Amino acid sequence: MLTSTSGRFVSRLTRETLAVVLAGGRGSRLHELTNWRAKPAVHYGGKFRIIDFPLSNCVNSGIRRISVLTQYKSHSLDRHLQRGWGFLGGELGEFVERLPAQQRMGQNWYAGTADAVLQNLDIIRRHNPEYVLILAGDHVYKMDYGTMLAAHVERAADITVGCIEVPLEQASAFGVMQIDSDHRIVRFQEKPSKPEPMPGAPDQALASMGIYVFNTEVLFRELLNDQHLPGSSHDFGKDIIPSLMKSRRVMAFPFRDPVSGGKAYWRDVGTIDSLWEANLELTGFTPELDLYDSLWPIWTYQEQVPPAKFVFDEKGRRGSAVDSMVAGGCIVSGAHIQHSLLFPRVRIHSYSEVTDSVLFPSVDVARNCRIRRALIDRSCQIPPGTDIGFDTEADRQRFHVSPKGVVLVTPEMLDKEYPHVS
Repeated sequence: MLTSTSGRFVSRLTRETLAVVLAGGRGSRLHELTNWRAKPAVHYGGKFRIIDFPLSNCVNSGIRRISVLTQYKSHSLDRHLQRGWGFLGGELGEFVERLPAQQRMGQNWYAGTADAVLQNLDIIRRHNPEYVLILAGDHVYKMDYGTMLAAHVERAADITVGCIEVPLEQASAFGVMQIDSDHRIVRFQEKPSKPEPMPGAPDQALASMGIYVFNTEVLFRELLNDQHLPGSSHDFGKDIIPSLMKSRRVMAFPFRDPVSGGKAYWRDVGTIDSLWEANLELTGFTPELDLYDSLWPIWTYQEQVPPAKFVFDEKGRRGSAVDSMVAGGCIVSGAHIQHSLLFPRVRIHSYSEVTDSVLFPSVDVARNCRIRRALIDRSCQIPPGTDIGFDTEADRQRFHVSPKGVVLVTPEMLDKEYPHVS
């Protein structure tokens, strides 16, 4: 039982913490979906972007000093941060600041996660935090970082790594660790080809969430040491964490559901299949990720759009949606939506059917279309009579088909000269 998790003590810790969100990655496993946007800017959950989740976790945890490190095709991400995250009080020392790669230390762009932080040490030093919270900007979850900070202080840790149990067959995509009875990390491997299971759980591995709490002086010293280390890839998981385990107190913080104490919700939506699945999970009666929790709101840019509308009530031409989420500004005109998620301003015209699909903002589906098991990118214009998801070979000739058969459709696939909007 941590005695240091009282609200007052945690709030002091969070006030003395600077969050650094790593948001410069492309996310190449999302294929054409990230041709024009960074992975953290990908749409999620009917009205959000992926980066809204770690940013909301910061604000809800009381961390109001946040630096977002950007690099790859960051225009849509920058625009979203400017529009949706400018509400913090600068006069109170609160901010969400964007730190693009700008060759602050030589002629190189960000070469790795650790190098990205290293190149902004002067800015971090100016903020003078006692603790630095390093976050990945491309995961979906709800977490009170205050409890992790309290555990970090109580255990007199130099570094604390957030971790979660994952199926062993998926663990090779993560940093995998072994811990002792005091939660000290004794072994750490980044993306091992043969992950080591947890003791007593042969089908599970303990994986890094890409969340690190550092004592600031420890972070500065180790990043500067790593800077000129031969053979280093300047990455937290590959280089920094493994090199410090013998000389520093590197502790694990298992992420648990705060109510049940069981496994918490956390998703790495880094593939077409996982992104599609995680979105459609939200249409369930009681999804694991509760977006209706008023005590832990997910903040985002609020578009000014009218309510969703369903029109026509004729036989064979009835605007309806079942087991679905439909955002504001959508018009379902004489069409049927089944187990799908529609982002703002989607329009589905008469006699069309959309099933088991995710449609990003401003998609327009013309008449007499059938869409099944698809992920439709922003601003796609689906021509009349189009079938998607019914003939795999035909879909592969025009679109991208995932290993699980989800069809990704982008504007360029429909019209090579289409000016894409991310």
